[in-house]
Amino acid sequence: MNLALSLFLALIPLLGILWIVFFGAVTTVDGLFMSLILAAISGILALNALLEFKAWMHPAGSASSAGGRSGAAQGPVQRGRVASVQFYEAHVGQANKSIVTLEDGSRASHLLVLEGDVRNALPVGQRVEITLRRQGDANVLANVNYA
Repeated sequence: MNLALSLFLALIPLLGILWIVFFGAVTTVDGLFMSLILAAISGILALNALLEFKAWMHPAGSASSAGGRSGAAQGPVQRGRVASVQFYEAHVGQANKSIVTLEDGSRASHLLVLEGDVRNALPVGQRVEITLRRQGDANVLANVNYA
């Protein structure tokens, strides 16, 4: 529906350009700028029609576009009780970091450096199962399951 409507609306400004050329007003400044404006409108609507056509040909929800991924989050999993979460604000142009300390019941604790502010996602004292995702050189919190 949107494809047909966009194509129809893209043709209307082209008819306006033809009308300006037919009546000889294309040699005036008004005719020139009106033709440019109508051509821009027609181009935008034609681009919209092209994008609608591409979306119609390749639906986003198909199995081929998912790349064979399952519904489960991919990446390393860390488990434990959140002992502390410290947030560090970085300089402009750099990513903020959070340092999370996980305790697993023994004397050992794990330090995780995560990108972004995860203080609200990881409350101190809560047992969690954290799924991480690598994004460039940083770990990003992909999923949290509370125990």
